[in-house]
Amino acid sequence: MTTSTALLLADLAGVAVFAASGASAAVAKRLDLFGVVFVGFVAALGGGIVRDLVIDEVPPLAFADWRYATTAAVTAGAIFWLHPQFARLRTTVLVLDAAGLGLFTVAGTLKALDAQVPPVGACLIGMITAIGGGLCRDLLTGEIPVVLRREIYAVAALAGSIVVVLLDGLGYAGPIPLVAAVLLVFGVRLVALRRRWSAPVAALRPPPRTGGIPGPPD
Repeated sequence: MTTSTALLLADLAGVAVFAASGASAAVAKRLDLFGVVFVGFVAALGGGIVRDLVIDEVPPLAFADWRYATTAAVTAGAIFWLHPQFARLRTTVLVLDAAGLGLFTVAGTLKALDAQVPPVGACLIGMITAIGGGLCRDLLTGEIPVVLRREIYAVAALAGSIVVVLLDGLGYAGPIPLVAAVLLVFGVRLVALRRRWSAPVAALRPPPRTGGIPGPPD
């Protein structure tokens, strides 16, 4: 198996995992078959579509290569029918989701760097590639996006993007350093889940108590 084939299979595996996540959320919201497939498609490929549009690569890969759209749609359709069995694999799905997060972060950052995007922009594009589909999934299903709540998710992707940019700037862009960046995102996400790490949330003070309004004099 060549390196390009291995990368393609890994990329499609990430698409399948995110499609399953999106389809599962849609099933929980009682959407019909089309709605489940649509949400699964957007969850799997939304971040990549945004990335390609930002770097002016049209048509986006999700539309140019039939294997991506097909993988997302078939996976989402399978979840529609097999969701009771899929629900029992929550731990496995979380592990695969963490792996997909790392893979999409590194792939998105590299693609931005190849398009001559400056380092800061490449970091942001890498993060958006990884979390964009989840943002769209949650918005379509009427939820506050997970990545904007307390979970360490977007932070892990951003950290991975920064590492990729630093490695590229130092001239270490070979397979081993990039695999290390994927493992970094993967490890941070899993440890955060295991230890229930979360980003800080602003503490809101309770409103001050006010006395009752006195009534008119007798």
